[in-house]
Amino acid sequence: MFELFGRLRRQHRAEPPPHEPPLSTHQLWLVSLAAPVNRGGEAARTSLYPFRYRDDAAAGSWLREQWGIPGRDELLDRLDGLLREGYRAPLREQTGTEPLAWDVALYADITRKGYAAGYLDADTAWGLLRAAVRPTVAAYHLWETFARDYLLVRQVWMEGLRGTSSEDFPAPQAVSDAHLRTLLDPANRASPWNLAPWHVISLPDRPL
Repeated sequence: MFELFGRLRRQHRAEPPPHEPPLSTHQLWLVSLAAPVNRGGEAARTSLYPFRYRDDAAAGSWLREQWGIPGRDELLDRLDGLLREGYRAPLREQTGTEPLAWDVALYADITRKGYAAGYLDADTAWGLLRAAVRPTVAAYHLWETFARDYLLVRQVWMEGLRGTSSEDFPAPQAVSDAHLRTLLDPANRASPWNLAPWHVISLPDRPL
């Protein structure tokens, strides 16, 4: 799996992303790994491109300001780190679990932003997302368990930020909780988790 990152670092910078084609069930499932992170009306949850409206500059700014990622090499380094260990190593003792969901959600979100910023072409972005499938399906069996673990680790992370003063302080835990409830609501026909239930990644791929 990790040879992928070394090979990608040797490739040239991608061209800006093309118009978004319709996704297959597997592709929607992969994109949906980032759904817990993608709050707000500007977020797109059913396309590889992370925003409802094209904004490549915003993706690049977000990667630089939030993650210190100015280009392709730094992006691949960060993704490699998240998939190998991420934040779960220091959180194991605090949570009593192997909190993979947090790292996977961040990994998928950063991959999509890297695609929007032009650091990755579509094929590369899909390949990176597919690299997260095996460990994720080994750790979870439902979107509900994925969401539960994500929220648990987010709460521990937020507690570690208490006393921090910043305009970019993340949304309160209650906002994240409400967002996850919306994603898990079976009556929410717009939820990507309802459009691509957990088990579809284990079935043959098909057009939506």
